[in-house]
Amino acid sequence: MPGWGGAAALKRRRPKPGDKWHLDEVFIRIRGKIHYLWRAVDQNGVVLDILVQKHRDTNAAKRFFQKLLSGGTEAPRVIVTDKLKSYAAAKRDILPKVEHRQSRYLNSRIEVSHQPTRRRERQMQRFKSIRHAQRFLSAHSRMHSHFQLRRHLIPADDYRSFRDAAFRVWRIVACITITL
Repeated sequence: MPGWGGAAALKRRRPKPGDKWHLDEVFIRIRGKIHYLWRAVDQNGVVLDILVQKHRDTNAAKRFFQKLLSGGTEAPRVIVTDKLKSYAAAKRDILPKVEHRQSRYLNSRIEVSHQPTRRRERQMQRFKSIRHAQRFLSAHSRMHSHFQLRRHLIPADDYRSFRDAAFRVWRIVACITITL
């Protein structure tokens, strides 16, 4: 299938992530069992990475931190999490020099980024396996970040031009030709 590497190509084209990362986990049901979707976004709301795991403990948090840092990105200046103790324990081992802010109220940026996942989960009538969820959500989050333009912050003319540019990039990445 030509052009199927669209999500990976978008990942290569995306800008350098910000230095403030928001991390959170949310439960999802896969075949009736609870699993956890770990997600990280930067201060601009761009999804950095996701990981679906069975556990919500320190080892799971360490695995998620390692996956975040394995992509060649440098460590953030600040991480913002909820008050789950696993984050603090994993941060001590993997990111000892990074400032860690824990608060219920500082992490609303990541809570908002869970909404598209919940919508897709309902439309797809749940995920069938961990692998299915991981593959779909990794691709979906990259594409969603590419097309999510934060409409309320920019004038309509700029919004239209940014949206056109996003679709132009998508057509290039997906090898789509338009015939008139």
